[in-house]
Parts: sequence; C-alpha cells; structure tokens
Amino acid sequence: MRVDQQPAFVLHARAYRETSLLLECLTRDHGRIGVIARGVRSERGRSLRATLEPFQPLAMDLLLRGELATLRAAEPAGPARRLGGDVGLAGLYLNELLVRLTGRQDPQPGVFDAYAITLARLANGEPPGWTLRRFERDLLAALGYQLVLEHESGTAQPLRPEAHYRYRAESGPEPCAGTTGGTLLGAWLLALAADVPPEPAGQHALRGMMRELIRFHLGGGELRSWHVLAGGSPVR
Repeated sequence: MRVDQQPAFVLHARAYRETSLLLECLTRDHGRIGVIARGVRSERGRSLRATLEPFQPLAMDLLLRGELATLRAAEPAGPARRLGGDVGLAGLYLNELLVRLTGRQDPQPGVFDAYAITLARLANGEPPGWTLRRFERDLLAALGYQLVLEHESGTAQPLRPEAHYRYRAESGPEPCAGTTGGTLLGAWLLALAADVPPEPAGQHALRGMMRELIRFHLGGGELRSWHVLAGGSPVR
C-alpha cells in the first residue's frame, strides 16, 4: 500500500545492511512503524539522510508491506527544531518512551498530536520537567491507562488537597499517613489533573510517581534514559 505525504517523526535510527537505515517512526495515521530508508548512508543519499533527524516534522511517502515500510521520499513539514542540553535529553526520553510503550501499526492520532505539541513546548523554552509530566499523563490516557487524579480509589471520594496519598498503578490514589515514604499531597494530583504546575516539591513527587507507573506498564522494565541522564535532569 502506498502512503503519500504522511505526517511523521523519526524516533530512532540504526544501521541496516551496508548503506541503509532502519527507522522507528511515529506517524499520524498508522502509529509507530518500522521504515527502511535505503541508500541513505551512501554519498548519494546524504541529503535525504540529513532530513531524517529526530524532532523534525516530516511528510513521508511510504510503501507499506507487512510489518515494515520502505521510504520512498521525505521532506520537512515544518521548521527544524534544535533541542540541546537538558531539552535535547528530554526529547530523547520522549522518543524512547514512545518506542517502548506503543505498539507498531496501532494508529494513535492523539499520541502523535501530543508529541508534536510537547516538542513545540520544549523548543519554545517551557520547563522540561513539567512538560514531560503533561506528556506522560496524556500518553498513558491515550493508551488506555487514564490516571485517577481527582478522587480516591475505591471510595470515589474527592481528593482533599491537604491529605496524603499513595498512588497504586492498578487503582489510583489511596489515603495514607503523611510519614510514609513516596506519598503525594492531594493538591499535587489535582494540579496535574488541572494542568497547572504545582510547587517544586510536588513536581518532584509527581516525577517519581510517573516513573513508577511507567515501570509498571513496562512490566517492571527500565528505560535507558533513566540511567543515562544526569542526576539533575528533569527526567531522572
């Protein structure tokens, strides 16, 4: 099946045979797909290879056959984004998260749009930590793992901003003693629900919560980003 001018981003690339690349791409209408880019590692394919950079919005012409597609053409579909430092590391974290949590050829237009918006926020200088928490929340919701952020699990009682909770991946927030490690204030969960950044302590606690939830949905697995990034990074 031929697919023309498909909105896409390259998430990851690795060498394939002598002169080609095997790309993991996020597309709007076909989800995450593996794409063979033939000849782009040769001198003749240098210009096309330069187009296939991470974070660059692309329009791809593809030939879909089974699990893999073949790249026929690609061109920029928007301004190039140069993400450096912690912002670049945050972008690489996003890419690894998508590769690990999404299935191939599972169309998720909402995930594609959320990713594009998140890259724009990072490029525009919005705080990386809070930007990533918003994306993690929206990604889990799009994949069917909607977070419970406004009421207690089991009782459906509204969260109390001053109360302490422990977030259970299977059910949601459960009341607990404030002296217990790894607890969250109800105000922090409500802030994530309302898309309003909480105080720094709340953002730190939400980062830990999201990490545990992602580990749960990876079946106990780890992301390489968690070990590669510096201790002070917003995705650590």
